[in-house]
Amino acid sequence: MFKRMLSAFGVGGPSVDTVLDSPHATPGQVITGQVRVQGGSADAEIGQVVLSLVTRVEVEHGGHESAGVGEFHRMVVQQGLRVPAGQLVAVPFQLPIPWETPITAVGNTALPGMTVGVRTELVIAGAPDKGDLDPVLVHPLPSQDKVLDAFGQLGFQFRAADVEVGRLAGVRQELGFYQEIEFFPPGQFAGRINQVELTFVANPHELYVVLEADKRGGMFRAGGDSFGHFHLSHVDAEQADWAGLIGQWLTQVAERGQANPAFGGGAGYGQPGYGQPGYGQPGYGQPGYGHQGYDQHHHGRRGPGMGGVVAGAAAGVVGGMILGEVMGEVFEDDGGGEDMAFEE
Repeated sequence: MFKRMLSAFGVGGPSVDTVLDSPHATPGQVITGQVRVQGGSADAEIGQVVLSLVTRVEVEHGGHESAGVGEFHRMVVQQGLRVPAGQLVAVPFQLPIPWETPITAVGNTALPGMTVGVRTELVIAGAPDKGDLDPVLVHPLPSQDKVLDAFGQLGFQFRAADVEVGRLAGVRQELGFYQEIEFFPPGQFAGRINQVELTFVANPHELYVVLEADKRGGMFRAGGDSFGHFHLSHVDAEQADWAGLIGQWLTQVAERGQANPAFGGGAGYGQPGYGQPGYGQPGYGQPGYGHQGYDQHHHGRRGPGMGGVVAGAAAGVVGGMILGEVMGEVFEDDGGGEDMAFEE
């Protein structure tokens, strides 16, 4: 998308331009495209062509937060590439999108505060030279879509989203971070609950849904956080009554100040015994329930609810900026913040 000169060769050197066949993807999919290297004034020898997936992450340090660029998937797509002077060399690629990749778009709207990009590096004489940074719109899986639609149907309002470094106790994670999507609660919970945070952790067979409610304290009631934990196969998640499940959990949190043990108890992310597998209903929480793999030919298809909620919030945040400009600001031209690697 953005053609850049390779600094290692200086003026007159080759330039690189990575072109995606489509910027849309869902977790577990493969995105395809070409890395196009345009030869400069002299022949060039490139050791490796490397693609990586990056996102913006938040790191907590003693009560303070800092931001960095997190690399969570890396792949060599070509070893040893000779680029003749003045000629164009195209390297096709297929890049898998990890199942835990953060969601960056809901419906036809970019999720404010979230971005995932494909970064291109050419390794020359053993040293990487960062080139392209191309945005990818990561849409929810159908199972995740059902949960998001329930939030919209219940009257939640989108507040913010980010990616936090860390791991969730009791949840199997491949990556060392998790996404939090924050919502203002429905009106009937105003004054009792400040906000609700939603986290997805997916794999080819199942989906974890983690909820955190920030409960407002008062003279006769305790404040603090309450947690809910749902663990279903993708098939079950698509069929579940999420509006009923989430509404019941939130009502119990608001009335009792602590979640019912069947909903995940009150344990925090880093505490042993976090929640309980499933939701206390038969069949839920069984890993790989009757399902091998997951078909995710799905994006842009939404029911009523969350699409409009996010679109309304995004209008004031994204404005008229094109996606490339958003990427540039979030990553600060790919030079801001600390670079971190998250192995799968």
